[in-house]
Amino acid sequence: MNAPVRFPRFFVTSPAPCPYLPGRSERKVFTELKGPHADALNDALGRIGFRRSQTVAYRPSCIDCNACVSVRVVADEFKASSTQRRNLKRNRDLVTTFCRPWSTAEQFELLQRYLGERHPGGGMAAMDEVDFADMVEHTPVDTYMVEYREPTADGSPGRLVGACLTDKQGDGLSMIYSFYDPDHAERAGLGNYIILDHIRRATEMGLPFVYLGYWVEGAQRMQYKVRYRPLERLTRSGWTRISDAEQDRLIAAAAVGRRNAALPLDGSGKDGVPGGQDQYRLADPA
Repeated sequence: MNAPVRFPRFFVTSPAPCPYLPGRSERKVFTELKGPHADALNDALGRIGFRRSQTVAYRPSCIDCNACVSVRVVADEFKASSTQRRNLKRNRDLVTTFCRPWSTAEQFELLQRYLGERHPGGGMAAMDEVDFADMVEHTPVDTYMVEYREPTADGSPGRLVGACLTDKQGDGLSMIYSFYDPDHAERAGLGNYIILDHIRRATEMGLPFVYLGYWVEGAQRMQYKVRYRPLERLTRSGWTRISDAEQDRLIAAAAVGRRNAALPLDGSGKDGVPGGQDQYRLADPA
């Protein structure tokens, strides 16, 4: 009898400067997602902390650092804070559509505005339309581009104000990359709303988790992830829930850091750079 998922070959990237902690370097272990069992392999790897970038599944494998921690929201137990409830109410009229993973000029134009405001000079700043199409369309798994549009009187498609490339896994929704209108005066908190909407959708779909990617304590632009309760993190012993007391401490620390650093924390911190497959050049087998 053939195993449903053959054990994949893993490789490591060459060391590169860490995008989160100054003075450190990062290294990733990765494997290719392909063939008829790509979804099952992606599910299995997602449960042990891997993320997807096009046809590659990767996770940090740094020699002297383990600061990157996989986190996920327990969707069916989620309890919105007062701020999150206001956000949901403010944006509840947005029309959400799960679209096939096919890039559009409208999505790309929104991404460019988002990157120009929130990540100027970042790793994706030089992305062109072909790169964007690769990021969205090169997927061997069950993937959607979730669009958020303003309503119209006649029901026609309204203005696109947010989008998220999302994988549907066996146990949850994995948010690969989200972007939104950074200057919409009447819709503050769009990045947070996209996360809140994914939590709600996961519950409606009977999926227990929403995967938020990696969280790095001390990296201020990653701290927005600690605002969602209950939150689980991946440890050597498996997935464990962050206690209310510790999450209170992390949320308070994030608020202080936000005031001091004045960094955009509205869902703008990203773990890994979608696309850019040149970073996955074969080095030593892991």
